[in-house]
Amino acid sequence: MDLATLLGIIVASGLVFVSILMGGPGAWFIDYPSLMIVIGGTMGATLINYPLADVVSMFKVTKNAFRHRTANPLGLIPIMIEFAKTARKEGILAFEKHIKEVDDPFMARGMQMAVDGLEADAIAEVLGTEIMWLEERHRLGAEIYTTMGTFAPAVGMLGTIIGLVQMLMQMKDPSAIGAPMAVALLTTFYGTILAYLLFLPIAGKLRVRSKQEILAKQMVMHGILAIQAGDNHRIVAEKLRSFLSPAARIANEKEVRDGAAAI
Repeated sequence: MDLATLLGIIVASGLVFVSILMGGPGAWFIDYPSLMIVIGGTMGATLINYPLADVVSMFKVTKNAFRHRTANPLGLIPIMIEFAKTARKEGILAFEKHIKEVDDPFMARGMQMAVDGLEADAIAEVLGTEIMWLEERHRLGAEIYTTMGTFAPAVGMLGTIIGLVQMLMQMKDPSAIGAPMAVALLTTFYGTILAYLLFLPIAGKLRVRSKQEILAKQMVMHGILAIQAGDNHRIVAEKLRSFLSPAARIANEKEVRDGAAAI
C-alpha cells in the first residue's frame, strides 16, 4: 500500500467529516437523490465519452495509485553492474542461468533476447514498443479520472438546478422546500468532493506512477543494450546514472563505493 495515498485519503476525508460533525448531525449531509444524480451522471457521461473496455481497464490501472511496486532506479544500477561484470567474464550467454532468478518480467525478456543473439536495434524496438504502450495505458487511465473530475462538479451543478426548480415549484408550501433545497446544495457538495478529493488526485498519482515505471524500464533497456555492446561495468553504471537526479546520482556513487570497500 502506498502510504502517501492512504494518508491523503484519511486526512482529507477525516477533516471534512469532522468539520461536518462540528456543525451538526452528519445525517444532514446524506441525501440519496443527490448521490444518484452525481454518481450516475458522472459515470454515465464517462461511458458516453469512452468505450466500455477503456473504462473497465481504468479500474485495473487504479491499483497503481494504491500499490507501490515500481522498481527503485537506485536499486537497478547495482543489478545491472553485476550483469555487466558477468557478461565481461563469462560472456552474454551466462545470462541464461540468471534469467529465472529475475523478478522483473521486462528485464527477463530483455536478457533473454540478448542471450538469443538479437541485434541491438531489434531489442530496442521490442522493449521500446512495450514501454510506449505501457505509457499509453497509464495515460488513458489518468485521462479518464481527469475527465470524471471534470464531469462531477458539472453534474453537481445540474443537480443544483434540479433542486432549485423543485423548490421554486413548491414555494406555496414552505414545509416542502427542505428536500429540494437539500438536493440543490448537496449535489454540488458531492460533485466537488468526488472531483477534488478523489478523481483528480488519483489521476495525478497515476501520472507520477507512470513516470516512475517508465524511467525504471528505460534504465533496464539501456543497461541491457550497453551490456550487449560489451561496455565495461563502470561505463554501464555511468550511462544509467544519467537517468537520475544529481542528488540521487551522488547517493548511488557513494553506495557503490561503500559496497566495493566492504568487499
